[in-house]
Amino acid sequence: MLVSRTLREYRRSLIGWAIGICAFFTMYLSIYPSIKASPDVYQGAALAKYPGALRDLMGGLNDFTSASGYLQTLVYQLFGPMLFVVCAMLLGTRAIAQPEEAGTLELTVTLPIDRKNLVLQRFAGLMLALLALCAVTLLVVWGVSVSADMGVGFDRILAGHTGVFLLAALFGTLALTLGAATGRRVVGMAAVGVLAVGGYIVETVGKNVDAISWLKWISPFHYYLDGQPIYNGFPWGDYLVLAGATIVLALTAVLAFDRRDVGV
Repeated sequence: MLVSRTLREYRRSLIGWAIGICAFFTMYLSIYPSIKASPDVYQGAALAKYPGALRDLMGGLNDFTSASGYLQTLVYQLFGPMLFVVCAMLLGTRAIAQPEEAGTLELTVTLPIDRKNLVLQRFAGLMLALLALCAVTLLVVWGVSVSADMGVGFDRILAGHTGVFLLAALFGTLALTLGAATGRRVVGMAAVGVLAVGGYIVETVGKNVDAISWLKWISPFHYYLDGQPIYNGFPWGDYLVLAGATIVLALTAVLAFDRRDVGV
């Protein structure tokens, strides 16, 4: 079954990413008690370190020393989601484009499985891999936040992590779709890089720049960040947009790969 095969192919990468992301989150969340003990000092230092546009990139830092603000800034604002996006991009390019470039995909499409089912199973494997990564890191973030006495409910952390999963799923599926349509990893990686960086800048810095502020409606980060799940819980409408876009991309991948000549 291609789903289980896909997960086996992803296994080593997932373990490495899980260890790295969990270590990153643990390192930064474990110092929160020190920040909580001296909020005035750390708030001033944060604002001085990230002036102007850099502060916008970090989410404003206006509530940096509160538990919710610290979680939002260090875990769910920039570094956390970007780590997941990069991971999703690499896994997405490995679904179809990488084996095609390596010359092994031709053997796969000769199996008694139609192309549409092949893409759907690769997509399912990608989603399960990202879900496993998010589940592990969710437990780590929650566990460290409890040990650091942050006082943020599990439901809010779950809401934030759900957004991370949906964002990563969207970008991973974009990489998979472009790989299915072109057979080239570099196309998917370039598109994900441009949309991720550009979309994040539009959503953060663009709030104060009228010339690009209207672009937020096509930025995935708008639907990830605007609802502020750590403060407000699940922004169902925004999350449905991310999920819907992922499904549309997956269907596009199915149609693109089904109609393309891959040399068999």
